[in-house]
Amino acid sequence: MSVNTAHANNGVLIHAGEYILLHSDGVTMDFSGQDNPVFKGSKQGRIYLTSHRLIFNNKKPADQLQSFSAPFVALSDVELEQPVFGANYIKGKVRAQPNGNFIGEVKFKLHFKSGGAIEYGQALLRAASTAQSNYHRGGAPNDDPPPYTPAGAWHEAPPPAYQPPPGYYGWLPTHEAFSGPANGTVFVSDNPPPYPGIGGRSTTYYYYPYYTSPQTCANFAFIPIPIILP
Repeated sequence: MSVNTAHANNGVLIHAGEYILLHSDGVTMDFSGQDNPVFKGSKQGRIYLTSHRLIFNNKKPADQLQSFSAPFVALSDVELEQPVFGANYIKGKVRAQPNGNFIGEVKFKLHFKSGGAIEYGQALLRAASTAQSNYHRGGAPNDDPPPYTPAGAWHEAPPPAYQPPPGYYGWLPTHEAFSGPANGTVFVSDNPPPYPGIGGRSTTYYYYPYYTSPQTCANFAFIPIPIILP
């Protein structure tokens, strides 16, 4: 896990080859088990489930924690809680990535204002199990997650660059709490993820032609779209 590494220009910053699978705009995160002041207080913002991790983006620009990135391979003890009184929520623990701006591990609770906690939690559990299985093929359980590496150059991405191909991930839930990210809020790094996701590491790329000025066909660029191979 890393802190303040997954945001850019009031939006989310993802890796090349990383899909956004689910997005919800109204969530609250609470942290415990850490003395680092960056984790103090409830955080309100947006949550993403990608092909490689859980990402939280804070809506309060003055908060010390602007983004929270939890690779699936760093998660443990993730559970769905359904209390008799009160809203459902997700809880778990995340180990720090080396160079991830904090040390040790932190516990979290994730509340959804408009529902969707159970659906998101089930998808998170399935994705994390698949990614951890891919990771442990080359190491032992409880291996430290790979170190955080700087994102490098990044750019705004049109939806085809971060949406999964049609027909993939048919197990993803549908719920009114989930919506696509707003236009102009997704940014993609030129670097691939340093850890495996739900598709393992067998990924190739189709390059999608993209004009940053559609009316004049100026500033032509290619946006990499990942395609998972069997």
